[in-house]
Amino acid sequence: MSLADMDIRDAFFQEIYNIAMKDKDVIFITADADSFVLRDYKKDFPDQFINASVAEQNMIAVAAGLALSGKKVFILALIPFVTLRCLEHIKVNICSMNLPVTIIGLGAGFGSGIDGPTHHAVDDIAIMRILPEITILNPSDSTLSASCAQIAYQSNSPVYVRLDKGKFPNLYEKDYDYSTGFKIIKPLKEVNIISTGFITKEAVKLAETLEKNNLSVGLIDLYKLKPLNREALLKCFEGAKYLITIEENSIVGGIGTIISELISDNRKAITLKRIALEDKQCFDYGTREWLDQLYGLDQETVSKIVLKELRKCQK
Repeated sequence: MSLADMDIRDAFFQEIYNIAMKDKDVIFITADADSFVLRDYKKDFPDQFINASVAEQNMIAVAAGLALSGKKVFILALIPFVTLRCLEHIKVNICSMNLPVTIIGLGAGFGSGIDGPTHHAVDDIAIMRILPEITILNPSDSTLSASCAQIAYQSNSPVYVRLDKGKFPNLYEKDYDYSTGFKIIKPLKEVNIISTGFITKEAVKLAETLEKNNLSVGLIDLYKLKPLNREALLKCFEGAKYLITIEENSIVGGIGTIISELISDNRKAITLKRIALEDKQCFDYGTREWLDQLYGLDQETVSKIVLKELRKCQK
């Protein structure tokens, strides 16, 4: 199976498998989370695999101890439990000592929507951004996901990777320069969309819809949310009059906030429209498609918002 045809999770885990085959100091710890590739990893590298069970905070402490012993540690759990529940432990046990531990969060956005509000992962970017030492990666296809595994392995400091699930349209090539932190998916114009993770494939469809309405827009996929490649992004914004951020996250602290900070800090006269979840808790259960529609992130609603905003600007 080619990388582009793999589930975005298995693409990441397969790369970790390949790395662990060559490096016996790689240790993988899971809080009872699973995947097809991880079953092979457990079978083939039993001395490099630990199931910490549903004890995420304990998993953080074990990872810190192993990292202090010279191991390269990857830990895995569902996003709400490995971020919000473990925040103090990550801050004190991992980030304060700048340890090379990669925190893998499963179920970005409404990816686990059917399991309800305890499994919604729509505020983790805001939470994890406050940790000074951490790098945050949010892949949008399987090729990028595998590259994120390599980026994390090469890092000497904490990394947080948000992983989605399923097969995504391929947007990246294996030889892409992943040091950039983003990719221009559609050539930049005066109006540009910035998206991340799952929602980028929806942004591609949105750009096509806008083109049918005679509105040509550029599109950037931002996968490295921290540290931001500020200089390169600002260069991309030269000539831009309007930026639109779209994300399946809270409007507080996500990429809308990241971009607003960037243009404000650098005194750029660019109009910004942030499209995200309202600043309120989501208590509903359902499929991702249903939840996105309920909270106004479906194609039809987002298209109407963008068209209305752009027409206001043209007056």
